[in-house]
Parts: sequence; C-alpha cells; structure tokens
Amino acid sequence: MDNPNEPHLAHKSHLPHPYDRDLSHVLRHLSRITATGRKKLANSLSTAGYLAAGMRLIQQHLGPEAVRGAAAGRTHALERPLLGFLSQRAVAAAVAENPPPFTHRGGVPRLRTTWRSQSDFVADLINFAMWPANYHPGYLSQRADTTRRLVAGDDFVLAVHETAYRHTAESARMPSVRLSLALMALADGDETVQRALTETYRGYLSSWKQVYADVLQARGLRLRTGLDLDDLANALSAATDGTVLRSIGDPRARVVDQEGQRSLMGTVALAVMHGFLEPVDAPDGLTLEQAVAARLGRRAS
Repeated sequence: MDNPNEPHLAHKSHLPHPYDRDLSHVLRHLSRITATGRKKLANSLSTAGYLAAGMRLIQQHLGPEAVRGAAAGRTHALERPLLGFLSQRAVAAAVAENPPPFTHRGGVPRLRTTWRSQSDFVADLINFAMWPANYHPGYLSQRADTTRRLVAGDDFVLAVHETAYRHTAESARMPSVRLSLALMALADGDETVQRALTETYRGYLSSWKQVYADVLQARGLRLRTGLDLDDLANALSAATDGTVLRSIGDPRARVVDQEGQRSLMGTVALAVMHGFLEPVDAPDGLTLEQAVAARLGRRAS
C-alpha cells in the first residue's frame, strides 16, 4: 500500500501533469478484476511511481541522447539490450531513484501484483507514453493551427511541407515514439504488446482521418475509386514512421533537414495526395492503377 508517512509523498493531485489525472481509461492491463479495483489501482501513488520510473528509463535508453554503456571489453561497442531496460527488476530498481514527489518505494513483488507480466506493464507504458496528455504543452494549439492551415490556408503545399517537417522532427526526438517504433520490430508473437500498439495507432489515425476528411471537403477533393480514408491515413502514417526511423538510424541521409526545416515526408505526402485524390468537379473516375497506367501509356489490367 502507499505509505502516508513517506516524507516526500503527496496526494495524487500534487503529482506533476499528467500523473495527477485519472489514468483508469489509459491503463488497461492492471491485474484487478473489478472496475472499482482497476480504477483505484490505476490512480494509486505506487502505480504512478512505476510509470514515472518507466518513462525515465525510456528517456535514458532510447533518447535522444540516450546514455549507453560500453560493452564489456570493447571500448568502441555499446550494449544494446533492446527492451531489457524495462524488465521488472530494472523498473523496480528505477523506482528507488524516483525524484519527489513520486514514491521511491517499490519492488518486483509489488510490480507483479500491479501487472501480471512484463508485457502487461509495457503495454500500459505504451498507452501512457503515447497518451496525448503526455505531448508537449503547446500540442493542442499547434494541432489546431495545423488543421486550420491545411483546411483553409492560402498555400496548401507550404502547409503540407511545414506540417510534415514539424511532425517528423518532433517525433524523432520523442522517446515515446522511439519506443513504439522499437516495439513494432520486437512485438511479433506478443499479443498483449501488439494489441496495445494497435489501439494506440487506432486513436492516432482517427484524429488524422478527421483532418483529412475536412481537407477533402474544404478543397473540393475526393479519393480515387477503390481507395478510402483508411488507405490514405495508413499510407501517410507508414511513410511518417519510415521517415522518422530513417532519420534516427541514418542522420546523414537528411530525410529530415533540420537547417532547411524540410523533410522527405513533405514530398512523399504531396505525392500520395496527388496519386490518391482527384477533384470532385472534374474526376476522371480511374483507379490509382488505371491512372498510373494511363500516365505511362499502358492499359491497366
């Protein structure tokens, strides 16, 4: 149980944002049967302490500017323990180093009574890390400005380029995004983690699909025959993930140009829209395959 006598421990409402908020809808893998029990556990000071420790470990190990130790006996090699840094022992040890006002009391036994497995903890850490409340303070106002410019701005092309650059550059610096990219490569066979990633993407893409729908309506565009908003959202999301991953792993490729404040994603986004969309008042009625075949002078099957 939370120890009310611990000197630095405060009521949940005194924790920093967003740990002070109700987390019962964010944490979905807690080991409690009843809704009341899950809500109480989700909002306990102990659970907040484990989440804070996990978030700090993500920052330390996935960066940017991650702290890595040299591999034993090899001064030019770094240890890359994949997700070993989120093991139950590592998280419990990190709780002991929590800064105030988070609790620094927590061990593996308590962690295992909160989440039945490491997969359950990692899944909830994904949910928490990717929760919009964890985004930078100006996220909502920036998102509103982005939507306005894409829907009604005078220079749509410039708005796409600036939005793509800002989104990819910020994503490449976010430890939570780096965690999701790493987990996509490691989650094969782990249904709990895969389900958490699916739920995260569903929420993320839902908000962008609304933006795309508003853009299409305002600018008199429609999707080509055979394509829908899911196709558009998935294509742009996959391209964004690829751009972010490439920029992290191969900075010299300059797929994200920090000096020029442009990214390859802006060019890809324009190309996808050019191929996927057609004007409502002058449609050619062709599928994407037929349109490409017509451009190349060949008949599509």
